[in-house]
Amino acid sequence: MSRIGGKPVTIPSGVQVSIADGPVIHVKGPRGQLSKSFPGRDLSFEVVQGSVVVKRRGDENDVKALHGLARSEISNMVDGVVKGFERKLEVSGVGYKIQVQGRRLSLVLGFSHPIVMEIPQGLEVTVDKQTAMTVRGADKCLVGQFAANIRGLKPPEPYQGKGVKYQGEHILRKEGKKSK
Repeated sequence: MSRIGGKPVTIPSGVQVSIADGPVIHVKGPRGQLSKSFPGRDLSFEVVQGSVVVKRRGDENDVKALHGLARSEISNMVDGVVKGFERKLEVSGVGYKIQVQGRRLSLVLGFSHPIVMEIPQGLEVTVDKQTAMTVRGADKCLVGQFAANIRGLKPPEPYQGKGVKYQGEHILRKEGKKSK
């Protein structure tokens, strides 16, 4: 039995979980609603006494892996509609700055032009100062992917540390060239 997959996911008050054919899990809470489709017929989902239970029908390795993954995904969905998720990013470099204009994010990262990105539905981006921002949302995967896309525009370089990095991320610094 999977250590993670065997644990039931507790449903807090104010959260509704429904299971449709497919299987598709719908979670609705104070911060929004999320839906997730799970592949195959090897997993079954039940709502029992205020918790969601994931059961598997076989002992193949791929089914065992999906068992724990499905339970973790449902747990993240429940946490997302209750508390939400966030990623904080910092920009360091001369002249680098961030601005939010409606549903667009404008980044000046040392290129010849500013980079403008559309903020996906379900996410909220706030700029704390011109060099720090926070990405918030109910969907953990969407928050992480959008933050990774922003970081991927200009990853921090190892010599001066300029670029976009996660808050608290440690950048391994290299020593520059030495003169004689």
